[in-house]
Amino acid sequence: MKLYHHPLSGHAHRARLFLNLLGVEHEAIEVDLAAAAHKSPEFLKMNCFGQIPVLVDGDHVISDSNAILVYLSKKTGSTDWLPEGALEAAAVQRWLSVAAGQIAFGPAAARLVTVFGNKFDANEVIARAHAVLGVIDAELQHREWIADIGAKHPTIADIALYSYISSAPEGNVDMSGYRHVNAWLRRVEALPRFVAFTKTKIGLAA
Repeated sequence: MKLYHHPLSGHAHRARLFLNLLGVEHEAIEVDLAAAAHKSPEFLKMNCFGQIPVLVDGDHVISDSNAILVYLSKKTGSTDWLPEGALEAAAVQRWLSVAAGQIAFGPAAARLVTVFGNKFDANEVIARAHAVLGVIDAELQHREWIADIGAKHPTIADIALYSYISSAPEGNVDMSGYRHVNAWLRRVEALPRFVAFTKTKIGLAA
């Protein structure tokens, strides 16, 4: 397998992290975002939206970080990571949607302001980050992992949420008030073959 990624992309880190947790051999190919390599004709053939990550598995090309998590779960038969039951699968999907919604427009967006110079309203996206972190902290008060499936193991929902929550301080999001979220971050980081998200010394992490 080949994974097209960038070390500062939380979306790409999701895919890298899950590949490593699964122990799947792959070649990590860094995409030069500064040179707009993700907008080149060659790259757009793999992902018409010009976004990373992209996973190439033989003749199959999978784009979108959450789609990659689903693909790898199904490809490897990892039903702990993505349960087969209707209710359990729906519980995981609920949090994949949060990763693509509230997380993307909250802590991820706040980090885009500081790390990449995006023009979002910093106060607005930081407020969104605290709103979703408050919900997640309350959820984690009652269980170790985010999807409510009655199991004592993580799912791809945890992987989808981890990268941008762990890097939220780079976007000036203070994590000190979220005890259950911080404990959950440490649990993810203790998983065998965990690979860290590249951090930048910026924002509250400076």
